[in-house]
Amino acid sequence: MKAIETITGPVSVLMRDDIDTDQIMPKQFLKRVERTGFGEFLFYDWAKEPGWELPRRPILVSGANFGCGSSREHAPWGLEDYGFQAIIAQSFADIFYSNCTKIGLLPVALSAADCQAIADAGHAQIDLDAQEVRWAGGSARFEIDPEIKHRLRHGLDDIGMTLQQEQAITTYEASRERPGPVTTAL
Repeated sequence: MKAIETITGPVSVLMRDDIDTDQIMPKQFLKRVERTGFGEFLFYDWAKEPGWELPRRPILVSGANFGCGSSREHAPWGLEDYGFQAIIAQSFADIFYSNCTKIGLLPVALSAADCQAIADAGHAQIDLDAQEVRWAGGSARFEIDPEIKHRLRHGLDDIGMTLQQEQAITTYEASRERPGPVTTAL
């Protein structure tokens, strides 16, 4: 997982509420086991609508309740594979939010007014250390759990977090080693 300090760039705007994971990554594309290659299927059904355009940019700004619906991990995988590094929305479904942070995709919850201002500005900077989003004409602070912030700042997925305890694990395993099989008295 890539460590996050700041994410800066143009924003893509998908100002809709209640965007569910079935729309983000439709069910017919869930047969793959690898985490890559899902970007081409992102918003597959909506992409067929006349006038649909969702540029590949570092930041996606959207409405309320982003990522609701089923708990499929494929939705964040697709967003990340498409090129998004962060999603700014009014709110997120809990499981979707968690799935994003586990792969290094930064979800940022801001007010409706701030989301619209960022969409209008067309460019933003997200500073994870300062927990602040900046855009032409404004800025807003966001909340993030300190443990999640630590993981994102240092590029640590679940395996990376475990490997931080490698010495303690090795010491524990060494203390448990015994010659021969373990037997119990009957």
